[in-house]
Amino acid sequence: MERFVIRGGNKLNGKITISGAKNAALPIIAASVFAGEPCRIENVPEISDVRMMGKILRYIGAEVTMPEPGVMVVDSKNVKADITIPDEMTRKLRASYYLLGVLLSKYGCASVALPGGCYFGVRPIDQHIKAFEALGATVSTDNAIVDVKCDELYGSSIYLDVVSVGATINAMLAAVKAKGLTVIENAAREPHIVDLANFLNSMGADVRGAGTEVIKIRGVSEMHGCTYSIIPDQIEAGTYMVAAAATGGDVLIDNVIPKHLESISNKLEDCGVTVIEGDESVRIISEGGRPRACRVKTSPHPGFPTDMQPQFATLLTICDGNSTVVEDVWDNRFKYIDQLRRMGANIIVNGDTALITGVDSLHSAPVEADDLRAGAAMIIAGLIANGETSIGNIKLIDRGYENIVEKLTAVGADIARVSFDED
Repeated sequence: MERFVIRGGNKLNGKITISGAKNAALPIIAASVFAGEPCRIENVPEISDVRMMGKILRYIGAEVTMPEPGVMVVDSKNVKADITIPDEMTRKLRASYYLLGVLLSKYGCASVALPGGCYFGVRPIDQHIKAFEALGATVSTDNAIVDVKCDELYGSSIYLDVVSVGATINAMLAAVKAKGLTVIENAAREPHIVDLANFLNSMGADVRGAGTEVIKIRGVSEMHGCTYSIIPDQIEAGTYMVAAAATGGDVLIDNVIPKHLESISNKLEDCGVTVIEGDESVRIISEGGRPRACRVKTSPHPGFPTDMQPQFATLLTICDGNSTVVEDVWDNRFKYIDQLRRMGANIIVNGDTALITGVDSLHSAPVEADDLRAGAAMIIAGLIANGETSIGNIKLIDRGYENIVEKLTAVGADIARVSFDED
């Protein structure tokens, strides 16, 4: 059993280089199946979720190699769609459901066990099913297996009842080879949706409007291989930005797209932290006393990202004054609060709102990662706590952060990955 052990109290100083975006890499890797020939995908984060997506593609017949660090080559000429992707794979990776849209669009059928991933309450796939059916597919969900099939897909108008990143992506994937024009309304606008659209267009698709509420896709009959580089990870960058602010540090976050980070930068500035934007970097300077309290409300892009909520709430536990965090995207995303309370945080949760009264400091405690981003929050808490903090269930953190120990150690953190006996 592995845990992270952190001795807190060190200010972070130096430079951290950000890896490729997890939330872009997963649908892009799935979409490489469209090519039927090799696709070279660069700036791929070396994380467990990416390895699992590669394993799933191999299971359905693709050849997947990593010829050098950060590069994945997928050759899908031998992919077979008449294989059910089993529960033991999909329960570890919610993004496995992107193969429903890809295989349906290319082969006319797909069978995937209902996906897993981090649990934030009810996360239905009804909007995905609505999109598939609008394009002419039939869908069944017997025995926790999602089966989709069609004789032919035809362009259609798809209105998503809620702004859903996953449903927007799956609707895009299903529509790229459908005959005619598909219009997706109330679409999600996250940067990784734009990145996926750019990748699809690089393979010969015709996708327009990604990054707006209306995406238009004109189906094409053939797609081809390409070389493509994934955008930097907005959430990884935001996590290190908050870690720098929480420790009173001075850190240059390199290889980023500053515009993608504006909602995070704005909230840090509300807390009195200095944010200096470069062309491909942001510098976080937090010196001269405790940060100020502020109010945070999560919402779809371009609002404050739900995937940054636990990390930012951890910063707010040591801010001067009373802060409010409203979670307006996922249910049950405050599970990690109990872990912060064990470390001395003063937090009251009322429904979708957390009321945080800042304390002078946190103290060390053994804690667990309840999910990927909650695990990142525990690392930030450990960095600012007095004493030695031990974090368990770190396999969840490895799902989304490449070389997190090495990156933090390089800027002055005292953090190690330690193996313990199961007993």
